[in-house]
Amino acid sequence: MSELDLLEAPPGHLVLQTMRSHDQFNTTIYGLSDRYRGIEGGLHAILLNYRDMEALNLSDGDHADIVAHWPGDNVDRRVQNFRVAEYETPRGSVAAYYPETKPLVPLGSVAKDSNTPTSKSVVVRLERSEGGRTPHESPPWPMDPTMRPDLTDVRRRLPIP
Repeated sequence: MSELDLLEAPPGHLVLQTMRSHDQFNTTIYGLSDRYRGIEGGLHAILLNYRDMEALNLSDGDHADIVAHWPGDNVDRRVQNFRVAEYETPRGSVAAYYPETKPLVPLGSVAKDSNTPTSKSVVVRLERSEGGRTPHESPPWPMDPTMRPDLTDVRRRLPIP
């Protein structure tokens, strides 16, 4: 078993975890929905804690570029125009879909024993996309409020620092 290296994100940065949608098997995408998380209309979405959104001056529905940081690597690893979605992620942590975020991980960055890409803990920063919010585009979740998680009650019950 490999030891777990704790990842520290510098100020202004977050730790990105990648995930797959409901309509996806490995890297084969069968649809642009994720009923597990209430995301519809595309997987170019980044899920953020509302406090991190406030700290970064981002709002639900804005668009942001995700920029990765790798020690000793001066390559600009960036994916562009991801829709920001408020979601109950831990503070300092963001989530986005794979393979949409695959360009953020260098080819040589793999786990010690399994040799799998290190796409579960990537230090990133978010930059507002050039166009910002595009009003004519659909948001990354259904407009039906019963499909989107109600975060108000969760915020009341959980102390979020």
